[in-house]
Amino acid sequence: MKFIIDDANIDKIKEIWEIYPCDGVTTNPSILAKNKKNPYLTLKEIRDFIGDEAELHVQVVANDYQGMLLDANTILKELGNHTYVKVPTTPVGLKVIKELKRNSINITATAIYSPMQGYLAGKAGANYVAPYINRIDNLGYNGIEVAKKIDHIFKNNNMDVKVLAASFKNSYQVLELCEYGIAACTISIDIIEGLIRNDSVAKAVDDFIQDFEELCGEEKTMSNCIK
Repeated sequence: MKFIIDDANIDKIKEIWEIYPCDGVTTNPSILAKNKKNPYLTLKEIRDFIGDEAELHVQVVANDYQGMLLDANTILKELGNHTYVKVPTTPVGLKVIKELKRNSINITATAIYSPMQGYLAGKAGANYVAPYINRIDNLGYNGIEVAKKIDHIFKNNNMDVKVLAASFKNSYQVLELCEYGIAACTISIDIIEGLIRNDSVAKAVDDFIQDFEELCGEEKTMSNCIK
């Protein structure tokens, strides 16, 4: 499973990137708006930091066909061809995805709420489809099962499309999809930080240190306890 950060705060991204085995960064217009500066300044900072090979997912904002295509071409011009253009899965979005596919552009179909949306986006040419796990739950459905069903549809129809699960409310949802073998998850920083946060782990480490210092002396470690 690819492990992707869902945020645009460069300082937080750097902190998480240095600790966790990350594969890329996803953004959307709402995430970019939180930084309160020109979006391309933010996105270029992220691209410069993560490098040309890591995935960067950037969403079009226009909602008409020509405007979406113009947004897509500008995104690629400014951020490089390894950038994935995120396109909402609406009727006009499907038309845009088909055109971008004809030009061999990497596409992430976003705002996925149903298996049929996922199928149509994949059939139109998306590389990834991004079901919103928590938002689907909030509509009274099961977001995890929707993501799995979309993945089954792709596999059963021999479609070369991957599920990029998004919008998580807790770490257990991430664990369920990791155990299942979903292709990728994009996770907000607060959820990432909770993936291995555990008071029992911290207590165990503190106990190890205390026991070792009782044996060898205060502030002694394996590097300075040799006699």
